[in-house]
This record gives sequence, structure tokens and C-alpha cells, in this order.
Amino acid sequence: MDEDGGSSSAVGIEAQSIPPRQSNTLYLFTQQSLPACKPVLTPAWVITIYFLIGAICIPVGLLSLDASRSVVEITDRYDTDCIPPPFKSNKVAYIKDSSISKNCSRFLKVPKHMKAPIYIYYQLDNYYQNHRRYVKSRSDKQLLHGLKYNSTSSCKPEEYNNGLPIVPCGLIAWSLFNDTYSFSRGTAALKVNRKDISWKSDRDHKFGKQVYPFNFQNGSLIGGGSLDPNVPLSDQEDLIVWMRTAALPSFRKLYGRIEEDLDADDVVVVDVSNNYNTYSFGGKKKLVLSTSSWLGGKNDFLGMAYLSVGSSSILLSLIFLLLHVKNPRPYGDTNYSSWNWKGVSS
Repeated sequence: MDEDGGSSSAVGIEAQSIPPRQSNTLYLFTQQSLPACKPVLTPAWVITIYFLIGAICIPVGLLSLDASRSVVEITDRYDTDCIPPPFKSNKVAYIKDSSISKNCSRFLKVPKHMKAPIYIYYQLDNYYQNHRRYVKSRSDKQLLHGLKYNSTSSCKPEEYNNGLPIVPCGLIAWSLFNDTYSFSRGTAALKVNRKDISWKSDRDHKFGKQVYPFNFQNGSLIGGGSLDPNVPLSDQEDLIVWMRTAALPSFRKLYGRIEEDLDADDVVVVDVSNNYNTYSFGGKKKLVLSTSSWLGGKNDFLGMAYLSVGSSSILLSLIFLLLHVKNPRPYGDTNYSSWNWKGVSS
């Protein structure tokens, strides 16, 4: 068969291989002629949509704000008051002198009934856990596998101790928060539950069950808290909470839970061990007791955001409605098209 005949046969076979309906759909698709949703934003639709957004956001905002306001929270800054008078002018010398007692008592009055569980947080201000060098100074594989993973170059400058990699290595672990708190009401001690304060996924998948901090804080440069060398990292929940770094310079981390109610006007005595050095960089330390709601802790931002968006939407819908009533525009009026602007202005 000649060349032309062979080509014609091939085209014929190809055409026969495509069903008529599929061929038509392919044609419509390539020509961008398939049916599509083409909403027309008429003034009535725009006004209705803005009004519905406002009608939804405002109730949600009120519910969120009410949930936040129902949370009872006590915040006590203790870093300045727990300095003995002779060291008020030299706080760094006080915190670095191990021969001086760091114990301090604080008295917190409960403003209204606090329903258990009552969450205990420590709050640090002006503390940049998101600093690039600080965030990189850790080894996630070592936290999970211990000395089986010996590459700890990312942990500098807290990398080795007596020729062995420090477990856990890095600046984040080295600077572990080490203030402690004990609570009492009257003559009875308040038991603090410190179990399950970290994420379960962190305990199960990021910190090894057979990794022990056998040489942590044993070097010449001592940082923050110490770790029990007989307890695996997966059970060192203070460390696990601390290793989940904060994004902002002011942050809270969970310390424990009080699992009994506190009544209004109760006085909670807190015995603080003021060990952590925030004085060198002008940081602040606060103790926070807080209940929770269905939405979480006390935070008015979400409710205020919903109210702002809802109020703005209602206001815009009213403005658009007034403009439409005062100066209606016929649908499809071409006088407002760009090529007719000159005619409109005249």
C-alpha cells in the first residue's frame, strides 16, 4: 500500500477507536466548552452572602468569648519578689550562688470556684526558643536511638562529655527549666499529677524507651535542670514538654494538674524553688493556675476575631443595601464597562 493510503488507514482506525460520545466530550474539553458553574454575583446575592457570614460569625464569636470568660485563671509573677533584699541590685549573683537558699513562698487567693482539673503552667517572657541556633541544637535521632546514633554535630556546643556524646545533647535539653512548685491549702497538701503532661505521640515515637540520660549535666558547664539517669527519656515528661519549642518569646508550658476543686476565697500556698536563671537576659517567670472550657484555656482572641468579622460583614451588607436602593444598577448595563467610561463621565 502506498504512503498516502497507509496514512489514511491509520487515521481511520484511530477515529474508529474513539467512541462518538467520548470524542465529543474530548472536543468540548479541549475547546473549553464543557458545562460549568458560572455564578453571577448580583447585588442581591452579595448582600445576602455578607449578611449570612455575619449571622454565623457573631453567634460563634459570642459563644467563644463566653467560653473564654468562664475560665478562671490566676497568674503570679514571682521572679522579682523571690529575690532576697541584699541581692535586689545583683540578681545574677544570687541565682548563680548555689550556697544561697532559693526557696520562696507565694500566697494565691482563689477569686471564684475553680473546677478540677486545674492546670499548672510556668510562663516565660522574653525567652526566644525560636532562635535559629537554639532550635537547631538538638538530635532527634539520638533522642530516639541513644548512642546507637553517634552523629551529634547538630548539638554544638553541647555535644560531648569525656569523649562520649551527651545524652540528650544540645542547647534545648541543656537549658531545661528547673523551677519546682509544691502546693498546699491550709494544712493539707494539694497533690499535683505530673503524668501525661506531654503529647502521647512524642512519648511513643520521638523519645526512646531504652535511652537513658547517663551523662547529662555532668560536664564543666551546667545548664538548667537535671534528669534521673535511671529513667528512660520516654518517661522524662518535663524534658519532652520543654523540647517542644515555642514559636513566640512569651510562652507557657504545662507543669502538672491539681485534681481537686478549689473554692472561692481559698488561699493556696505555693513553695517555689527559684532556680532558673532568667535574670541574665531580662526574662520573666510566672506561675499560672487555670481551669479550662470546651474551647480550651483563657483566650479572647478567637471570640473577638469572629465578632470583628461578623460585625464587618453585617456593616458591609447594610452599606451595599443602601447603595443599591439609592442608586440601583440594571443587570447587564454596559454603560459601566471600561470602553464606555468616557460616555458615563460625560
